[in-house]
Amino acid sequence: MSSSKSFNSSYIIGISFISALGGYLFGFDFAVISGALPFLRTQFALTPVWEGFLTGSLALGCIVGCLLAGNIADKYGRKPGLIIAALIFAVSSIGIAFSASLTYFLILRFAAGIGVGMASMLCPMYIAEVSPAEVRGRNVAINQLTVVIGILITNLVNYFLANHGADSWRWMFGLGAVPSAIFLIGVTWLPESPRWLMKSGQPDKARVILNKIGSPDFAESTFKAVEKSLMGSTKQSYAMVFEKAVRPAVVVGITLAVFQQFCGINVVFNYTSTIFESVGANLNRQLFETVAIGVVNLVFTLLAMWQVDKLGRRPLMLWGALGLSVLYIILAFLLQNHFPAGLVSIFVLLAISTYAISLAPVTWVLISEIFPNKIRGVASSVAIVSLWLAYFILVFTFPILAKILGAYGPFYLYAGICFAGFLFVKTKVKETKGQTLEELEDNLIRH
Repeated sequence: MSSSKSFNSSYIIGISFISALGGYLFGFDFAVISGALPFLRTQFALTPVWEGFLTGSLALGCIVGCLLAGNIADKYGRKPGLIIAALIFAVSSIGIAFSASLTYFLILRFAAGIGVGMASMLCPMYIAEVSPAEVRGRNVAINQLTVVIGILITNLVNYFLANHGADSWRWMFGLGAVPSAIFLIGVTWLPESPRWLMKSGQPDKARVILNKIGSPDFAESTFKAVEKSLMGSTKQSYAMVFEKAVRPAVVVGITLAVFQQFCGINVVFNYTSTIFESVGANLNRQLFETVAIGVVNLVFTLLAMWQVDKLGRRPLMLWGALGLSVLYIILAFLLQNHFPAGLVSIFVLLAISTYAISLAPVTWVLISEIFPNKIRGVASSVAIVSLWLAYFILVFTFPILAKILGAYGPFYLYAGICFAGFLFVKTKVKETKGQTLEELEDNLIRH
């Protein structure tokens, strides 16, 4: 293991932040729907089923994006995949702004999802592969930080645009072209992942980048560890993901990915207006709540970044799952009995803060860490495809469940899922902090 003084912190943080701009765009596309929905319901006369499908159409694109990214990342490298994701973001943002019909809107929202799916897989993977073990958790969490900043800024912009008439939603989506262009320019400066370069038979280029990341000792020890982990490596295929030796890691990765969505918090992010409308809040109050959610989300994500390499992944996941379970029961009770919006807001924000310091960043950190070098690309794509499929199911079903059960009903269900997630983490998830990716791989093989 490298000493904490043996690597170039400013360089690593710099390239991590540039890569993590993909997370900002992920946050934008994820949050923009919350402010736009009240307008889109009128514009396209949405039923609960179509509202759910319109919100979830992003996730269907994400699934395609993950599958594409897995193949592009393994064949051509991490960097070309990030460039393609940036281009898709830019084109789809402008296209959605000019949508004339629901069909056209859905096709372009699906296309935006392809960009989100690619970024959601490639950004954490890239950061994990260029980061030394001691700071890997914090650096991968930078991606979650930019997601959260994207959500907050988008919610603020939505709030200020809301009074500009029925076509406000067009500006909400169209402004996504600006961060897309910044991301595209930034990605052209990134080095390729040294681990990918070694895997694709370019060890000299890998050495050059490792020497930029850290001292000669750090570069040499990392080079040898990666070389050893790649011995006997063959071309990646999805069949390799289900081999007996790696199956435990894959099961944990998929389950954590699905749990991060089925825990229910993205219902709060995407349907803030529906939840607060059920307790009598007007449109201005509904959009204000999205901003409050964004601020709390940012503050507690910063706390998570500070603590993920100190407290460790496992304690944060356990605390988050149990905390959400309790908070949802209280929130469901308040909604069911039409308590004032102010009181509902307190428990919504407590749930957001709990998620932001635990399940939100730590799930992405674990998915970027637990798979062996040989199959990291395809295994990550399988886990993240599972995550986006779960997200689609969650946001598609909420308007339908809310119509049948009331806005409060689904939260009792999410409370039960969170408790089941707590038990899974307690029995199946091992701590990964402070270990190199190669050490984690050795431990997996031994067990």
